[in-house]
Amino acid sequence: MQQIKLMIKVFLNEPLWFKILISITLLTSIILSSSIFSNHAYLRSCSKIAAAIFFCAYGIKFRRNFKTALLFYACSVICIFLSIKSLF
Repeated sequence: MQQIKLMIKVFLNEPLWFKILISITLLTSIILSSSIFSNHAYLRSCSKIAAAIFFCAYGIKFRRNFKTALLFYACSVICIFLSIKSLF
């Protein structure tokens, strides 16, 4: 429970633009990946692009820790690849 509190404190200390970016991309990814939009390829693709932006933003935030940043960048590349694949 203390780790969750620590993560919340760290998130609240971030700049406002970062909090807005992370919140919007996370909500967009969750909403557009729901079953309501399952028939629309473009919306599913936008969901994966939003997830890629989310992972890339955290990769930039953790750029001092190489392994963590590399993991976030790899997740971002996978999301972009899946986004392109879902269109075709």
